[in-house]
Amino acid sequence: MSLFRVLLSIIFPPLAVVDKGCGSFLIVMILTCCGWIPGVIGALVILNKERPIVNYPTYPSQR
Repeated sequence: MSLFRVLLSIIFPPLAVVDKGCGSFLIVMILTCCGWIPGVIGALVILNKERPIVNYPTYPSQR
């Protein structure tokens, strides 16, 4: 989470999470419409959440 994202989430929360997906954007937009503070908290929570690294199983090549 960069300093720019934190500042952006304080100024305009939905813009900070626009690259996290449509669902995250809509949730933060609704929270911001309900109040500025819930929107900021929602954006910071979403930005702080780390995405898990997906390890796909490897199979031996079939001949």
